[in-house]
Amino acid sequence: MDLSVAIGSTTLSNPVGVASGTFGYGSEYEDLIDFSAIGALYTKAVTLAPRPGNDMPRIVETPSGILNSIGLANVGVERFLSEKMPYCARLPCAIIVNVAGASIDEYGMVVDRLEGSDAISGYEINISCPNVKHGGMAFGTDPATVTDLTANLRKRTKRPLIVKLTPNVTDIALIARAAQDGGADAVSCINTLVGMVIDVSAKRPVLPLRTGGLSGPAIRPIGVAATFAVSRAVAIPVIGVGGIASGNDALEYLLAGASAIQIGTANFVDPSTAAQVLAGIRAFAEREKMTCIKDFHQFIPR
Repeated sequence: MDLSVAIGSTTLSNPVGVASGTFGYGSEYEDLIDFSAIGALYTKAVTLAPRPGNDMPRIVETPSGILNSIGLANVGVERFLSEKMPYCARLPCAIIVNVAGASIDEYGMVVDRLEGSDAISGYEINISCPNVKHGGMAFGTDPATVTDLTANLRKRTKRPLIVKLTPNVTDIALIARAAQDGGADAVSCINTLVGMVIDVSAKRPVLPLRTGGLSGPAIRPIGVAATFAVSRAVAIPVIGVGGIASGNDALEYLLAGASAIQIGTANFVDPSTAAQVLAGIRAFAEREKMTCIKDFHQFIPR
């Protein structure tokens, strides 16, 4: 049984990844996880200059999930390369760097700097963060902008480009096709949904920016439906994200058409979730006598 997944010129050893923003730069989890059990680490977002992020509080619990407003807080590309990549380079899994920016030029400059590191397996382009004031989701809601940004980055690198899609649009398949038209090698589907929690006693929203990104089990059915639609609209791999906490959760995405998956919020609850999810996928594949990831896609008609 071969559970490897090809994303452009990179091959992941298995379909299980840990999602950007939930696993830091990897070192935060070094005593809690066997990195050989995951196919890819999607790093915390990297921007051109350091970002302090949004004001506190940044996270609030909700039924079956959390609402976050981190604001892409990160050390910036220079410190990422000097302080974080040396550790990442030693890991046995693929390193996919999540890239964010406030303009097309800024995205490009980040990728240009990252190109100097041989240990990077690809880039996940964050066009879908709902809790930053500039950039973020604004890039992911207009098809023409998505194509332009992707095409610009495609000229700068031969490494895999994975475009992370926002669900906060009317037609996510349209955005996915725009990414494919620009030269994307894959799409991540989905990022968080816009949500709000109000402190009734204080009579105001809990988060300083009022809204944040909803993640966790509550959004899984939305992610699965989006993956189903997107996988039938594009010819490139779809990476399913949203509310995965078990092998069965991951199997929903794979059966819907995903070629790989990412685990996000569940990492905060149990850092060993990735290993458990991989074991669940493998057990199912063995029972069904599958030989590769594509075999998951044969059950639900396109």
